[in-house]
Amino acid sequence: MKWKVLAASIVLGIATAQAAIAATAPPVTTFTLPNGMKFIVLESSSIPNANMYTFWKVGSRNEAPGTTGLSHFFEHMMFNGSKHYGPKMFDRTMEAKGGSNNAYTNSDVTVYQDWFPAASLETVFQLESDRIAHLSIDPKMVDSERGVVLSERSTGLENSNVRVLQEELNSVAFSAHPYSWPVIGHESDIKAWTQQDLERYFQTYYAPNNAVAVIVGDVKADQVRQLASKYFGAIPKRAVPPAVRTVEPEQSGERRLFVTKPSATSANLMIGYKAPPMNHADHYALDVLQSLLTDGKTSRLYKALVEQQLATQVGADSTDGFDPGLLYLFAVAAAKVAPATLEQALLAEVDKLIAGGVDAQELQKVKNQKLLNLYRMQETINGKAQMLGNYEVFFGDYRKLYDAPAAYEKITPADIQAVAVKYLKKSQRTVGVLDAKEE
Repeated sequence: MKWKVLAASIVLGIATAQAAIAATAPPVTTFTLPNGMKFIVLESSSIPNANMYTFWKVGSRNEAPGTTGLSHFFEHMMFNGSKHYGPKMFDRTMEAKGGSNNAYTNSDVTVYQDWFPAASLETVFQLESDRIAHLSIDPKMVDSERGVVLSERSTGLENSNVRVLQEELNSVAFSAHPYSWPVIGHESDIKAWTQQDLERYFQTYYAPNNAVAVIVGDVKADQVRQLASKYFGAIPKRAVPPAVRTVEPEQSGERRLFVTKPSATSANLMIGYKAPPMNHADHYALDVLQSLLTDGKTSRLYKALVEQQLATQVGADSTDGFDPGLLYLFAVAAAKVAPATLEQALLAEVDKLIAGGVDAQELQKVKNQKLLNLYRMQETINGKAQMLGNYEVFFGDYRKLYDAPAAYEKITPADIQAVAVKYLKKSQRTVGVLDAKEE
């Protein structure tokens, strides 16, 4: 009886989620200023707050040997002074108006996130436009932040086995493409950037026609349009940034690496399979495949590795970028379990999925989870802004967000087996092991 009640609640939840997602499609307003800066506005008066997520189409894939890490560095510099707001004044002004902010950089984009009372919208536009039009790249501040980034890099590598292994694995999995280097950059490059490097990079990529701004919350689209024109309209359009021309050559065989990290208390295993860009037709099937393998205690790798006491944890990740990247499978070995034993067990589950596929019930459970996650993301103004921006930038149109439920729902067991066969190949994988001592 308990199970029937739970099942009924899940069905009701899915139906509610489908209706909610469909209902969120309108009313999104979009406009583009003459300088090419695009704005997406979603009015939502559930709370008297708003946010502004600005997506810049620049990440580590836009860098070059000798200048790696510049995208991440500008994430720091954008908070360190402009014409009308001195160093640290961006944060202080936001806080004085009841708001807060953050930012992140990855291989493909840099995103600045502002959260604030809706009444402070104009102040946020003043702050954002000033640092785009008049960012200060003061040499003293550059030296200070250079030290911060170097410390961040060394501390991150010291504290995270996963980060160390992933950075090393990427450098082996990619022989040509910029995805081969870390987002934070190489230490020698961070130390060697010149003032000219910084100024040229900012002028190239922080142009209004290289950005998409998403505003969601208790605002009016007409108000946003007026403020956008007032504060961003005069910033000049620039030449379109150069395209990334390097195409990663097709991988023709398994690649392997071993990383020694004396402080590691358990062996770490990571396998990266070559995968398509985020906007590829196989995206949704691969996303479901990833969850089938590692999401939750009923996932295949959890049951095969953690429950069998071969691993203490399992996980998965994917590049999700503009260019073909990687689908990562990850596991931490349990005490006294050899990396080779863990690898053999993990690959056996992958082979089992390739050979036998997945049944309809197991697949439907994961599809239900995906749909509920889509709904939960859109319950908040922050989730809405993030997803609208992601779909606009990576899929080319924010409206494709509202096609996602149907895209998940139409996936069949045959689709899952097809992508497993297509992408989870020995010839397309890179296997990395991190341990405290040599094998």
